[in-house]
Amino acid sequence: MSPSSSLQWFLLALPAAVFFAYVLTAFPHASTTLTVHPSLATLPNDSASWSVYPETFYDGGQYVRFPQGTVRYWLVGPEDGERIVLIHGLSVPAIIWKDVAPQLVDNGFRVLLYDLYGRGYSDAPQTTYDAGLYTTQLALLMQHVGWDKACIAGVSMGGGIATAFTAHFPHLVTDKIALIASTGLLNPSDLSRTSKFLSSPLIQFFAASYPFRLYLQYLASGKPSNDPIAELVRIQSAYLPGFNPAIASSLRDGPVRSLAPAFAALGRRASKEGTRVLLVWGTADAVVPYRNAARVCTYVPGAELVTIGGAGHDITISHPQEVGEALVQFFRGRA
Repeated sequence: MSPSSSLQWFLLALPAAVFFAYVLTAFPHASTTLTVHPSLATLPNDSASWSVYPETFYDGGQYVRFPQGTVRYWLVGPEDGERIVLIHGLSVPAIIWKDVAPQLVDNGFRVLLYDLYGRGYSDAPQTTYDAGLYTTQLALLMQHVGWDKACIAGVSMGGGIATAFTAHFPHLVTDKIALIASTGLLNPSDLSRTSKFLSSPLIQFFAASYPFRLYLQYLASGKPSNDPIAELVRIQSAYLPGFNPAIASSLRDGPVRSLAPAFAALGRRASKEGTRVLLVWGTADAVVPYRNAARVCTYVPGAELVTIGGAGHDITISHPQEVGEALVQFFRGRA
């Protein structure tokens, strides 16, 4: 090969060699900053949300900032009382415990309530709302308030979070866990067509658009609902841009289904370490049907079941006295 030919090949190969050398040695770019959507705390003080669910709804309220966003929590009850964490469900924040938490406090328990990411007064990070997000949120919160261990109670999706939390962070959980109308073992057929449709990525794309959000706000500005819980869900959906995506992602990716391994781990813990598990369920539950109690018992054979006849899924609102009594007796060791 002539010298001129070698030079030509060298010049042709040089750009490719420089490019590959750059790719191999270039320092990676910093990751994109996490987008965090605001909470109810950013709405005006004359917003309907403040009359339904003010940030001072419970005493002892504080904010804490974590990597995924700011979290609102409340500590109520005597400081030396036995510690209980209450975890709410899919769409309604900690107000769902409004008639149950006081019963625990009146019986001497120290209670930690908080709003999950994407609900109420906690921020809504633009991320996947899976079990890892929710369990890490609670682990960080317990560390922040200085709790090394606590009893755990969860309602609806909060029950799924409680189960996953016990599997992920067993050292933070005592020997008593209460699951109220718990998700985690739902079959796809248990989810309504409406839930599947609204949680689809395509529908969420349109729901996040500015015109659609204006339409939701128009609807929310109408006559308030007589049901404060339904009104609060409507306000969150209309005015919090991170609420609907958080709900949709929770249904697709969250602790609603596919938690059989976590329930199995809970069953092993119950049999080996004597951990007690309480199930509270209503016979008229159309969201997480009563038959799911039997599904849980297949994984946790020693679970204690309290059945509330005629109660639907909003059991902590419709039957707070029965739920509160069941929790008090259980956490006192008399279930």
